[in-house]
Amino acid sequence: MHELYLRKEGTSHRDSSWDRTGGNRDFLEIKAGTTAVISDIEGSGIIKHIWMTIGARDKYAFRKVLIRMYWDGEAEPSVDSPVGDFFGVGHGVASHYVSMPLNMITTQGVVENKAAMNCFFEMPFRQSARIQIVNECENDMVLYFYVDYVKQLVSEDSFYFHASWRRENQTKGTADLDQLKAEQDRQHKPNYAQDDKVSEMKNLTGDENYVLLDAEGEGHYVGCNLSIDHINPVPGFSWPGEGDDMFFIDGEPWPPRLHGTGTEDYFCAAWGYPSGQYYAPYHGLSLYAPIRENGDAWKESNTISFNDYSGKMTQYRYHITDPIIFRKSIRFSIEHGHANCQANDYSSVAYWYQREPHKAFPEMLPVELRLPIAEKESARRFYRTF
Repeated sequence: MHELYLRKEGTSHRDSSWDRTGGNRDFLEIKAGTTAVISDIEGSGIIKHIWMTIGARDKYAFRKVLIRMYWDGEAEPSVDSPVGDFFGVGHGVASHYVSMPLNMITTQGVVENKAAMNCFFEMPFRQSARIQIVNECENDMVLYFYVDYVKQLVSEDSFYFHASWRRENQTKGTADLDQLKAEQDRQHKPNYAQDDKVSEMKNLTGDENYVLLDAEGEGHYVGCNLSIDHINPVPGFSWPGEGDDMFFIDGEPWPPRLHGTGTEDYFCAAWGYPSGQYYAPYHGLSLYAPIRENGDAWKESNTISFNDYSGKMTQYRYHITDPIIFRKSIRFSIEHGHANCQANDYSSVAYWYQREPHKAFPEMLPVELRLPIAEKESARRFYRTF
């Protein structure tokens, strides 16, 4: 806040869904299967803030509706994501949380189907900016929105904002956890599968990791959210983490320049997520929806007494004060379980700035492949190997 008193360059503007008749129908109706342009700006400037909320009858509309952004007349978007994931919460739902660059404001303590969504990432453009909302729901929807921007000159050393959604359902597990469960069930040692078997596995390439970002050019990575549906646990061990983060920068070989020590460590926590859902400015758990356990009375002797990490979660880490710099390329990946032992449902949004042109994004999955796993099916798969 130390520069708020300084004179600002440019002029302030807003595109919004206000009712041009003067009435109170301050929304844009978007027909099923159509695309709406909510902001189409000519000239140079910087988008400072985006607010929106959607009204939709479809279940999982937050995964069915897409947000896309284009800079300077480019043919392919620099932002391509389901709207809920872009604003920080995966699995097709809404959840109350507040971080510095992104938030959702809704009912606290429950998983919701409505929310106000805010983005404060700055997005510069030199010739034009276009933001689209794609309604891939089965029904029509309404959208309330603001796009706040400043028209001003943009310096030559300014990079363009990018965000890309990915999903791998399921990741390719390197361990046969069904077979390992049969071994675990014959033991009286609760940590047999995790400590005696899985922890001895090795990963010395990173080739089978889940990839969040694969970009080429010059820029810097500024964060991500990662959503996991934990459907393939290590027997007796409900934690889906232990996967190391790896940043391969500018084509450098193994080992990567930045190599982490575990999933929760990269997301700035430790010993799992003992607090459950929490949200800090740069890191947190925007969604935490485990299959609730009922204490220790029925707990089996070969199960580790560890916080319950079944079900669905979204964790986030934003590199606002510590962006990761690349000059030629960056490949950011994370193990799905130690040495990629688990076959879980992973999806993510990576956020970064870079010079154009950018490397082509993975093709957006069709709606049916974007939808979350049903809660009952998620539970059934979890208990198959747990």
